Amino acid sequence: MGQHGAESEQDRIEIRVVEESGLTDWGKAVQTGFMSPMGDGDLELRKAYFDPGRTLGAYHRGRCVGTFRSMDRELTVPGGATVAADAITNVTVAATHRRRGLLTRMMTQDLAAAAERGDSVAILIAAEYRIYGRYGFGPATQHKGYTVDKLRAGEVRVPAEAEGGSFELLSMEEWGKVGPELHDRFRRTQPGAINRPPVVWRTRTGELQGSDKSWKEPLVVLHRDASGRPAGMLSYTVADEWPNMITKGALKVRDHIAVDRGAAAALWRYALNVDWIDRVEISNIAPDDPLPLLLDDPRACADGGDSSADYMWLRVLDAPAAFGARSYAAPGRVVLQVSDQLGYVDGRWALEAAADGTGSLTRIADTDAAEEADLAMDVRELGTLYLSSDSVTRLHAAGLVRELREGGAARADALLRTDFRPWCPDGF
Repeated sequence: MGQHGAESEQDRIEIRVVEESGLTDWGKAVQTGFMSPMGDGDLELRKAYFDPGRTLGAYHRGRCVGTFRSMDRELTVPGGATVAADAITNVTVAATHRRRGLLTRMMTQDLAAAAERGDSVAILIAAEYRIYGRYGFGPATQHKGYTVDKLRAGEVRVPAEAEGGSFELLSMEEWGKVGPELHDRFRRTQPGAINRPPVVWRTRTGELQGSDKSWKEPLVVLHRDASGRPAGMLSYTVADEWPNMITKGALKVRDHIAVDRGAAAALWRYALNVDWIDRVEISNIAPDDPLPLLLDDPRACADGGDSSADYMWLRVLDAPAAFGARSYAAPGRVVLQVSDQLGYVDGRWALEAAADGTGSLTRIADTDAAEEADLAMDVRELGTLYLSSDSVTRLHAAGLVRELREGGAARADALLRTDFRPWCPDGF
């Protein structure tokens, strides 16, 4: 095979756009790729999320052996603006067809379509660390997990301006009405956050469940500020434990969002005052969240869950649009030499920021030999630096960024610094 002009095995594997009528077989391939069976209710769920033209499948001898899907999302960047993002998910290749370039073919096809649409970046959540760097993605957000000992925590420090607020428990129907507007306000305050389309709210409120019978209706509490306007919400479940008829249990946080620090603190105090629990478990919290410092005893807030793990990865597609949308901490100029095997961001770029926080990234012509670069990096590191998930000096210390002119890393950090690291509360 593969000799004397014979068609190779790989050549007979077709990458094609999946129509809605093909979602059953495609969905089974997704579940097989993630080593779980497809239940009867999953087809309804996949149809609800279906976006024509954005679902790809690799087909060999009539069988789907690879899957790939993308969707539109808005990503909040430092400064509060949003950029169009190509959000990639459901990436699988069957164990029988690995090492045949199927992921590369699907990825390059999708990224080309995203660039043609005008998306500034592509984002994904990497199940494996080593795969996506070769396509230009770099880890762009982190999250932490905490377990808070209720008895040791003591009182939660809440700013005075949040003391006049109120709480109310919401039904799923009420949550579906109040939640979207409140989340839209929140996500514009949080670099790294993405929007939640209506179908996401249908799954969160239990209207769409698929075949996952483990879904449990959460309790949802809404916090209103002193004027009565919704300012934050907490959704959670409680795992009851009654050893020797002593009430213990875990309050498991699903969603904690707030438009300001006062509302966020008020919701944490609510959680730690719920009866019949002895701990609060949080699987996804911002890496710089001040929660431990709000407690009388910060040691009560111990690492738990996927603590300090990378989460959302990012790939820059339209560098001028992406870097022109975000804000900057100080005025200045640095020149970046970026390597990009796919060509979207390959070349020399001048990053300039003004005193008012606005900035731009412009390509420097290859003929301009007088413009020396301060730093050299792969597009992966550019993706990590875009939301300021990490510092240039730290990447330089790890050998991931090369300093071509002395002090270049420090000058770049002065521009890109943010008060808090980005955070993406949502999976996709």
